[in-house]
Amino acid sequence: MVTISLCMIVKNEEACLGTCLKSLQGIVDEMIVVDTGSTDRTKEIARENGATVYDFEWTGDFSDARNYSFSLAKCDYIYAADADEELDEDNRKRFLKLKGDIDELNIDIVQMYYCNQLAFNTVYNYDRELRPKLFKRIRTFKWVDPIHEMVSLDPVICNSDVEIIHRPRENHAGRDLASFRKAISEGRAISNRLHGMYARELFLAGTDDDFIKAKEFFAASVKDNNRSIDEVKQACCVVAHAAVIEDDAETLLKYTLKDAITDMSSEMCYDLGDYYYKKRDLDEAVIWYFNAAYECTSILDIKKSRELPRLALARCYRELGNEEQARDYEREAQQVADNYIE
Repeated sequence: MVTISLCMIVKNEEACLGTCLKSLQGIVDEMIVVDTGSTDRTKEIARENGATVYDFEWTGDFSDARNYSFSLAKCDYIYAADADEELDEDNRKRFLKLKGDIDELNIDIVQMYYCNQLAFNTVYNYDRELRPKLFKRIRTFKWVDPIHEMVSLDPVICNSDVEIIHRPRENHAGRDLASFRKAISEGRAISNRLHGMYARELFLAGTDDDFIKAKEFFAASVKDNNRSIDEVKQACCVVAHAAVIEDDAETLLKYTLKDAITDMSSEMCYDLGDYYYKKRDLDEAVIWYFNAAYECTSILDIKKSRELPRLALARCYRELGNEEQARDYEREAQQVADNYIE
């Protein structure tokens, strides 16, 4: 049977680290916890649960810390986990079976299902998705990108049936968005994947100030010939949303028209609805909220094509004096939300 090293990077995770480590006992053969500056009992809890703790001076780059944790591993495979993850008993059994089978499969990376995404308002639009979690140590794996780090390699990958329960205790959007801005200010290249992650995180958790600070970068992306049409549409949505915040009709029109060259996104239609709602042109707002809900699809925030435009329609119809229509849209919004969280 293969051996597995658990490799984690943590900071101030005393509330959940013990649960995570206990759920992995009997599965992993060594526990490596790299601490990036905890001021609570994180390191003590790690040691109490059998982990070896190492200190790492935070550089502002998650890949630096992740690469360091991998460098300490000694087992056949490396399991990369975060402190807010855990395995229930059924998935412990699945993981143990996988551990017994994997030696015969010549697999470099095993993907596992990451669950509970939507319930905790993460930056992902899927409640259950496969992620690379278990890595063969003898391959040279390098973590890249300063935030939402990923492994850069073209390995042999298999999908498992292991489901990881994800229970984030707090929203890290402020930290993550600051990291994006820092990487950009330092001249770091923002990959296609990170470009989408930055735009998505803005729409799911960004403040008005975050959008204003991001608009220059995304306006430049629109002009960048190396960006794909999808990235250009993402960038248009960000700049248009900033224009709604700043009541800048000229910029809103410019980037709306760029998005309309292809099928318009729900995000753009929703922002047009917001613009006209703020102008108290409720009839026009209704048209764009309706398009967001029924005629277009989302590219960044799935809620902009589901419950949010329906709730906005309800608000408009209530203000227009149509209470029955408002209640209908509210019921539909709840049904839509329930359907994709289940």
